Amino acid sequence: MRSSTRGIVACLLLSAMAGLAGAQEPKPFEPRSAPGVGQKFLETMAGRWTVTKVIHRGDNPIKTPGECRQYMIQGGRFLQSDFAFGDGEKRETGTGIIGFEPENGKFTSFWFESRQTRMSARRSREPFDGSRIVLYSLNLDPDQKETRRTRTESHLEDEGRTLIHRQYLLGGPGEERLVMELIMKRKG
Repeated sequence: MRSSTRGIVACLLLSAMAGLAGAQEPKPFEPRSAPGVGQKFLETMAGRWTVTKVIHRGDNPIKTPGECRQYMIQGGRFLQSDFAFGDGEKRETGTGIIGFEPENGKFTSFWFESRQTRMSARRSREPFDGSRIVLYSLNLDPDQKETRRTRTESHLEDEGRTLIHRQYLLGGPGEERLVMELIMKRKG
């Protein structure tokens, strides 16, 4: 009697464990998205670059030399950009991540740097046109009024050897002012 009770208990335990094992397997709730035309464009920006950062304030732009390394991550789905400007205590670093959603044709980017503790986010409003990335600032704090609205535009020139990135401060309708640009020359 004991051996048959043990057998029944063992069968129940094995059945329960098999059921738990099956329940622990993750079920795909969303198909993986494959890299698209935007990722192909981002790939053309990968590499090592010398950078001139130009801050536009008044009549005399401030230029700072720097370097950047850009590379594809997460199976070719995102471009990571690691920037460095200056030396010693004046050295500033920053990291950007940009991705493209083939489903809607839009880019999203995040930026963080050594000068601040906040992150910035930007997103396309219109689908990718195949030659330039245009992003608009996003307000990450829903309880705060949007204080600074910006538009950025990035494109390649000189057969891919020069990357121009410009940031504009947006005012009223149709008003914008260039505040910063990165002029990047491909190394090697």
